[in-house]
Amino acid sequence: MSASATGTDKQADLAGPGIGNYEDLEKVLPDDYASALDPRETQAAIYAVKEYIEKNLCSELNLQMVQVPLIVDVESGINDMLDRDGKRGPIQFHISNDYDQHPIEAQVVQAATKWKRPALRQFGFSVGEGLCTDMRAVRKDYFLDHDHSCYVDQWDWEKVITAEDRTLDYLKSTVRSIW
Repeated sequence: MSASATGTDKQADLAGPGIGNYEDLEKVLPDDYASALDPRETQAAIYAVKEYIEKNLCSELNLQMVQVPLIVDVESGINDMLDRDGKRGPIQFHISNDYDQHPIEAQVVQAATKWKRPALRQFGFSVGEGLCTDMRAVRKDYFLDHDHSCYVDQWDWEKVITAEDRTLDYLKSTVRSIW
């Protein structure tokens, strides 16, 4: 198996481990895969699992579901670039807005990392409370395989804690709550 297939070649996937080419991908995926569910059953199952996870994660960690914006103003600085070499930029476009009187240079969100902490303040969360998101994003410069898509639908969460809570014991307790 090559370095890119094992995740040791960070040039292949700067955002994390992954397969970097279709030749390696062919070695990993089974040839005889068949879904146990039809397309409608698959969609129903996806939503049932998502609902279960969201409800119980929020209950266990004292979180509230909050929507991440899909599009942000470039000037906000809230979008994540996701890579170290500038090769994976966000989708960007011009919004003329009021016949170009108040134009906006906009970007499609790539991740919620920079957005979550300001959102905790914006929504007035207190110590011990937090937000959970089912973020949707579009990433245009990614290698597409069984783990990666240009359309991203991922959960993320952030919680307000005190400086005293920033300990390994608190982290372990949180993981046990999730588990």
